[in-house]
Amino acid sequence: MRARVDELRATGRSHALVPTMGALHAGHCALIRRARREAGHVTVSVFVNPTQFGPGEDYLRYPRDLDADRQLLEGLGGVNVIFAPDVNELYPGGREAQRVWVDSPGMSAALCGRHRPGHFRGVLTVVAKLLAICEPQSAVFGLKDIQQYCMIRRMAQDLALPTRIIGIETVREQDGLAISSRNTFLTEDQRAQAPALSRAVWLARELIESGERSAAAVEEAMEQALIKAPLVELQYAEVVGAETLEPVAGLEPGEKVLAAVAVFFDRIRLIDNEIVQVPHVC
Repeated sequence: MRARVDELRATGRSHALVPTMGALHAGHCALIRRARREAGHVTVSVFVNPTQFGPGEDYLRYPRDLDADRQLLEGLGGVNVIFAPDVNELYPGGREAQRVWVDSPGMSAALCGRHRPGHFRGVLTVVAKLLAICEPQSAVFGLKDIQQYCMIRRMAQDLALPTRIIGIETVREQDGLAISSRNTFLTEDQRAQAPALSRAVWLARELIESGERSAAAVEEAMEQALIKAPLVELQYAEVVGAETLEPVAGLEPGEKVLAAVAVFFDRIRLIDNEIVQVPHVC
């Protein structure tokens, strides 16, 4: 990978990176299409990062099929390199040997981070490694994982990294469910109820755009929409600042807020969100 980066630098070709954990799907394809518009050379990394999974989470169960990923990318076209390092390449000596980590304690305490201690430390650290190895001019991420995107963008800003961080709108199934590798684990009944997530965040958008100014009222409405699906176990339904991820009480006209939800179907965790600009009411 470093040798390829040297070649790109010598020839002056622009370079875009799409970091993934594999199990590629239509959402990843949208990221790759955007990367192709950004640069003459596109690298897709495939790495299931162990340090962003906590005890009892689905690291061992997370889907892995590099051959299928390779076939999908060959059919899609436009990808120059698949960078699929071994765990020991990115974490020589294992997790315990890692002494320096990238973290953002304030932002990682919000939303998913509050329920997954250490998750975003693992995310930021592995993305920093990938950016250092691949040296892309741009890197493309999906906004389904909005907290991850916000924190990576802030990391690049605060650490003066030269990579431009680009976010792409969530890609959805026809019934509104955000496409995710974890959707493949859902049973038929769970899959039928999963669009409750998108309905909840779309309801939040509708309420805010129609004049609701209480974040608590919007959160309550999202909760009620989710518990109508009997197989859903609610983890959170929150409205926070879209830039800071900090809680908000009143919704001020002109500000951007994030309506975000996380649920479990048994052990399968799904998330969704909508960014909403609070309108000025005449």
